[in-house]
Amino acid sequence: MRGHTAIQQEIPFKDLGGGVSRRVLSYNEALMTVEVAFETGAVGAVHTHPHTQCTYVLSGRFSYSVEDEEMVLAAGDSIVVPSGLPHGTICLDKGILLDIFTPMRKDFL
Repeated sequence: MRGHTAIQQEIPFKDLGGGVSRRVLSYNEALMTVEVAFETGAVGAVHTHPHTQCTYVLSGRFSYSVEDEEMVLAAGDSIVVPSGLPHGTICLDKGILLDIFTPMRKDFL
């Protein structure tokens, strides 16, 4: 597979419920980029996965936790979450996260 590339404006967000929605922007077997939009107060429940994840805050503010460490991330901040570590977020001010996964997340397709 060479990969999937798309024009951002042509990709609708998928409503995940609870004030969270996402859209897969591009991917191949090795890498995936995803926008995740949060309403104020929306929760990204603590979870784990085998993918390494890099998150960049495009807008808004988020209380973000990785294992036992908590921090507030705002527009322009980023974090890398190694494979298998529990992590989650609570949106403090409406915003969008850009998540990059390696390898790609087949469960998002």
